[in-house]
Amino acid sequence: MNFVHRYFGETSASSDAGSTLLGFAPDTLREPTYFVGRVARHLPFREAISALHHVVVSDLRFKPKDRTAYFEWLKAHEPQLLAEALADRDDARARIAALRTEMRDIDARASALMSPFYKARQRYFDWLYRADRDAWIVLDPVITVHPDEVFFECFSLDESTYGRLSCDHDVFARIEDLACGTTNIDYSHALYDEFQKIRSYRDTTLSIDPTGFEVQTTGEATYREDKIELPDSWVRGFLQVSSAMAQPAHLVDLHPVDMHAIITRLAARTERHGPRSLRFLLEPGEPVSVLIEPWNEHLTFRRSVYRGSSGAEIRLWGRRRLAILARALPLARSVRLHLLGTGLPSFAVVDFGGLRFTLGLSGWTANDWSRAGQFDLLAPRSGVDEVSAARVFAALKRHHFATVEGLSAETGLDRALVAGALGLYVQNGRAMFDLDKGVYRLRELTREPLPPGALRFASEQEEKADRLIAARLVTVASVDRREGRRSVEGEVLDDGRTQRPMIALDADDRLVEARCDCGFYGHNKLMRGPCEHMLALRRLFHAQVEGRAA
Repeated sequence: MNFVHRYFGETSASSDAGSTLLGFAPDTLREPTYFVGRVARHLPFREAISALHHVVVSDLRFKPKDRTAYFEWLKAHEPQLLAEALADRDDARARIAALRTEMRDIDARASALMSPFYKARQRYFDWLYRADRDAWIVLDPVITVHPDEVFFECFSLDESTYGRLSCDHDVFARIEDLACGTTNIDYSHALYDEFQKIRSYRDTTLSIDPTGFEVQTTGEATYREDKIELPDSWVRGFLQVSSAMAQPAHLVDLHPVDMHAIITRLAARTERHGPRSLRFLLEPGEPVSVLIEPWNEHLTFRRSVYRGSSGAEIRLWGRRRLAILARALPLARSVRLHLLGTGLPSFAVVDFGGLRFTLGLSGWTANDWSRAGQFDLLAPRSGVDEVSAARVFAALKRHHFATVEGLSAETGLDRALVAGALGLYVQNGRAMFDLDKGVYRLRELTREPLPPGALRFASEQEEKADRLIAARLVTVASVDRREGRRSVEGEVLDDGRTQRPMIALDADDRLVEARCDCGFYGHNKLMRGPCEHMLALRRLFHAQVEGRAA
């Protein structure tokens, strides 16, 4: 996908004895979006936006040791080594010893002479690493201004970690100007150093510069245009996060001290073998317990009581990513974990009071948001006619954020139909689910709407489900309806074998439980999304039993 961003000037920060100004340069090619406000809660804002930066630079992918210099040396000295090996052994040993002594002296002198060059080269490679394609994808975060809050969103370099910083308008002592909308902002590594200069005795102003939209001619204005060959993974990652946020989850409220205890334990030891997971042991009305593997260290948090209605045992991998929260916890009021299930995504919402930082983790580090996970397949997949979908979107656009119930009452449409329309817009990058407040928000991820279905049906499982439906190899065996939940069992003839999938859909048509006899489910469960047999059964159930397209 090709995207063009045009920034008026560049993002900058300035500090003096009495004030700090953080000025972000927005994309002038997008709908005018700007915000100018003076921060009232300095220290929580500093820690939260610093945590956002830690997400931006996070990269836990395996990096093999660079042995280029060694192989170059080996190639250059190969003739000499071969000649020495073929010469008289004793004579060779004497000459080798003399050469080694001489080489040590040469290496010592060379290291002293070349040290400035090596340091300069390393600084260059560090800059080149930050400036490559992966870096600028995540270093231009998305910012959205709404009537009730301003929020930043970004991804880590390895695309396994999502960060969102939301600031209620109450966080600002004075708001001078704003225009609601979504835009990309120019963002640089140097800003992090300026974040650290925020102090409670200095006035701090957050400015998404509105002047970029007031200048109509380019003759005198300084514009910087970035033409980006944006990979599908960046867009798809945002769609996966929004879909995962809308899924039912076990809510675990932890005291900040308890979360800090988990992070401290992980930092104190290094695992040499697996399993490397955090095992949450949840019982209703009981303190939250966590088992840290592989050491089987058991932690029980008396301050944190699980309020869920049913017990659960959930394992999380990629736990080292939680260290991003360590610095922000001393100022936090609470931490709420949203655990979707074993091996599934999880979210940690750190509340500072008006400021909230959301850390979204994919099932494990290698199972990144963009490529390995198919969490959008768990979202509502029911068909919605264009007229109804347009009515829902128009109502959401008027308010910028709303609940499913509120939009249903305003449009007069059935709740399930509204939920399906919102799910469609989430998967098309035009809306998102706000995990903090439980509402859907208008958030145009791109300047132009994504082509319908460009990214939604990108999985191999959906393609296989289409073929199974077309070949009439799927049948619905039974349907059980209880308290708004529908449990469907069926049979699918696939490659000469009969698979017996089961799916459970809630009132919002979300896939909340499923199982199947196939190898894909046996190996992955739902950690990589539902299998083709579940998807085929779901579509046939909607078409034959409920009489609507899927």
